[in-house]
Amino acid sequence: MAKQTAGRDQLGDLAPKFAQLNDDVLFGEVWSREEELSLRDRSLVTVVSLMAQGLVDSSFQFHLMSAKNNGITKKEIGEILTHAAFYAGWPKAWAAFRMAKEVWTEEVPAGDVPLAQTREEHEKAMLFPIGKPNDGFAQYFVGQSYLAPISTEQVGIFNVTFEPGCRNNWHIHHAADGGGQILVCVGGYGYYQEWGKEAQKLHPGDVVNIPVGVKHWHGAAPDSWFSHLAVEVPGTDVSNEWLEAVDDVSYGCLK
Repeated sequence: MAKQTAGRDQLGDLAPKFAQLNDDVLFGEVWSREEELSLRDRSLVTVVSLMAQGLVDSSFQFHLMSAKNNGITKKEIGEILTHAAFYAGWPKAWAAFRMAKEVWTEEVPAGDVPLAQTREEHEKAMLFPIGKPNDGFAQYFVGQSYLAPISTEQVGIFNVTFEPGCRNNWHIHHAADGGGQILVCVGGYGYYQEWGKEAQKLHPGDVVNIPVGVKHWHGAAPDSWFSHLAVEVPGTDVSNEWLEAVDDVSYGCLK
């Protein structure tokens, strides 16, 4: 869970204790207890609880956006709110649906991606070049990937492109200080997954912050090309530990 500062930003002067409890306890402790409930499950419970009270304000919108980011799909939120309507009230569901429709309006279902999409079509849809085959790291990928250096000074930025079905192996970024990686999605759609967590869908405009020490992988969906900018966060003694491949069975189960 990302560090929360909304309480201190908005109420720090008026109610510092409330702000501290909001940021450090509610979001810093309760939302971080993923061994009991996943972020997706906590989002589901929170959305239904707020809807039941009729609290469809800015906080409800925030939790709808969090639910989407935590893996709840457009189809699922429709079913969740429909089910809750019979217990929480029909008018409350109508109000919730209006806001949910805005939050999920830009989601691109997998079926909307042309199966016959070519490399040329994908490249024309992007601002950045695909580059050359990523032969130097081919042993760490399932399928064909491409690499285009965007910036090699100050901060390294590379456009990494995956053909449909291509993904990199599980890996971990290491550093004595600083380090890590940022992904900025720029074309097609794909997945990012951390060890022990559900995979999350990635679309153009999505950003993923990857800290050091986190085992993860990322790559394309089975039916779409996918490109992201890989931003190398500066650090000391930076290294990358490549691990096992993402097997076909696990990959094939992704939704």
